[in-house]
Amino acid sequence: MAAPQFLEEKPLSLVDVKTAIEIIEKRDTTLNFLANKTKEYLATFVTLSEKRKEELHKKLLSLNLTRIKEEQVCKIIDILPKTVDELKVIILSYHLSLSKKDQDAIIAAVKEFT
Repeated sequence: MAAPQFLEEKPLSLVDVKTAIEIIEKRDTTLNFLANKTKEYLATFVTLSEKRKEELHKKLLSLNLTRIKEEQVCKIIDILPKTVDELKVIILSYHLSLSKKDQDAIIAAVKEFT
């Protein structure tokens, strides 16, 4: 029996998953049931292009927030919070606290892309 090994562990945003599904669909020509459902979900909820996602990702990382990790950045990109209250829901799910200034900076960065 095969023993797979992890080469790297990296969080993916929904935009990355959408891109991966498109690559898989080109390669295999047909998708299975779960992949089709995932594709439908992504078509409904993903609004950013790959280029815009990369720009937002760089913008969020350039804020130099020490407590934010890659996983939280991906979640912020997925949800695109428009208010501080929406951002607090994301932050609290990771048991993380940010200053009001940092929260406002994140919201200002996200508003440029929505």
